[in-house]
Amino acid sequence: MLRLACRAVVLAAMPFALSTGAVTGSEPSPGLHGRVRAVKVVVLSTMLADSGIGEWGFAALVEADGHRILFDTGARPDTVLKNARELGIDLAAVHDVVLSHNHGDHTGGLVALRREHAKANPDALSRAWVGRGIFLPRVPAPPSAGMAAVKAAYEADGGRFVELDEPRELFPGVWLTGPVPRVNPERNWSGTGRIQTDQGTVEDNLPEDQALVFDTDRGLVVLFGCGHAGVVNTLTYARKRVREAPVYAVLGGLHLFEKDDAALDWTADRLRPLGIANLLGAHCTGLEAVYHLRARLGLDRGRCVVGAVGASFTLDGGIDPLKLAR
Repeated sequence: MLRLACRAVVLAAMPFALSTGAVTGSEPSPGLHGRVRAVKVVVLSTMLADSGIGEWGFAALVEADGHRILFDTGARPDTVLKNARELGIDLAAVHDVVLSHNHGDHTGGLVALRREHAKANPDALSRAWVGRGIFLPRVPAPPSAGMAAVKAAYEADGGRFVELDEPRELFPGVWLTGPVPRVNPERNWSGTGRIQTDQGTVEDNLPEDQALVFDTDRGLVVLFGCGHAGVVNTLTYARKRVREAPVYAVLGGLHLFEKDDAALDWTADRLRPLGIANLLGAHCTGLEAVYHLRARLGLDRGRCVVGAVGASFTLDGGIDPLKLAR
């Protein structure tokens, strides 16, 4: 199976400028090609909440064989901070952050979380992995200058970004897809935004959108932020570049809340052959979309649920949706 480590570049302090070259220090080494034995994912930001704060946003804490990663950071600066504390989760020991894409409902907590936890640990949340294109100027400009402002503040507080243009194995069996090719006709973005590139201004289809993939003996476990690249496109790419295995679990936001029944049927019919055993649809997946996929995929209410703050997934235990979504 072809497994290529990507070329990573560390972003310079100047907005939108890139400095190329090898990443040094404590960077994970590419080409590790392991399997993950234990995975735990806990939702820290989404709309539904048994306890804590619900919001239009997404974040989750991941543990994989002792490695901890914060995947996205929610919308408001303090949502993930407060929800983690209420759940008894200490983020100060977490070094790595993954940002699935540039939208503020996934990046809004990054700077506040870095500042707060750096008080206890200077390395806390100090390395953020992003897909190429996340810093390109958007038209019209987002509120508060969008990722340009986030980048400046995060770097001023000692954080640094690592930009990926190909899949990268962060730890044995833990992969980031990097930007996902759009080979299927999924349009899981608003269609209203524009982006400035070297070729001019084009439609903003969130080219940087990426997912986190865990290669386990049960199959692939894939964590999405919004799935703007399309859940089918992303899973197809993950199976091509990581391992052509069944997809044991799909977790996170899939941006299907606006899709009609025909689009949901199309999606489910292409997911079914992948052998999906668990689906936790949070954030922009949509309530009706989760139930539609449940029926079309032949899953039961224990294996296909709406994600809530505090809900979790483990390889051995499956999904714990808490009370409200059970």
